[in-house]
Amino acid sequence: MNYNITHRTLYEYAAPVTVSHHVARLEPRVTNVQGCDKFSLKIFPEPALRKERTDYFGNRLCFFAIQEIHDKLEIITHSRVSVNAAKNPAPDNSTPWEQVAELFRDPVSPEVVDPYQFVFDSPHIRASMEFADYAAESFGKDVPLLTGATELTRRIFEDFKFDSRATTVATPLEEVWEKRRGVCQDFAHLGIACLRSLGLPARYVSGYLRTRPPEGKPRLVGADASHAWFRIFCPGTGWVDFDPTNNVRPAEEHIIVAYGRDFGDVSPVAGILTGGGDHDVKVSVDVEEI
Repeated sequence: MNYNITHRTLYEYAAPVTVSHHVARLEPRVTNVQGCDKFSLKIFPEPALRKERTDYFGNRLCFFAIQEIHDKLEIITHSRVSVNAAKNPAPDNSTPWEQVAELFRDPVSPEVVDPYQFVFDSPHIRASMEFADYAAESFGKDVPLLTGATELTRRIFEDFKFDSRATTVATPLEEVWEKRRGVCQDFAHLGIACLRSLGLPARYVSGYLRTRPPEGKPRLVGADASHAWFRIFCPGTGWVDFDPTNNVRPAEEHIIVAYGRDFGDVSPVAGILTGGGDHDVKVSVDVEEI
């Protein structure tokens, strides 16, 4: 599948901003199943300083500073991406989850040092017995790793309600657990917390999801979404993706932008500024199949 993607972010400030510094993570990743043939990032007002680099996790970053008085900031990206569906391994043929967890108990072998870093707590995700108990219903004795992950994904989808007004980016995972509602970021964090609570490596994925209008209705420009899901490391296969918001295995309609331990590592736009007061943020994503 080939896509043209336009992502617009508009900050409107209640008071003038005198200076601001930002980092944007908006360039789609290149993987064995995804290519990025074209990418552009435009910023208004024009930054006085702009630099690009790759972060620790391999995500592309753009740092920029605006050193003139402004009352709004607009960031627009255009990407052309190709996605080929990965061949999903048969869940029942994966290694029993207990054997996988055993690989990540000290000392670990050099072959699994990279995924080992995703076993530990991160700023937005803390392992707990409560999450371990919830996950244990999917990961019984000798259950294959990917079978358990598939079942966990289904249960999160059924047990938690999608509610865009229930949480914000700052809502603690414990509150999501208590309310039993949230958004894709929350459900990705929950899945990761459950897996890490069993000693299994899992990481956060941010990107886009190609949505389709109801039959007979036109596609609405800007109605596609920024999205999030999680990955689990499976020996012999590598990282395997699961989307608990939709109870699916991500394929050609999921476009990857960044990986990290949790949302804090992959926030599309972050920054600090002087002035501004309160602000409104408007985000629009258009994923067009070509």
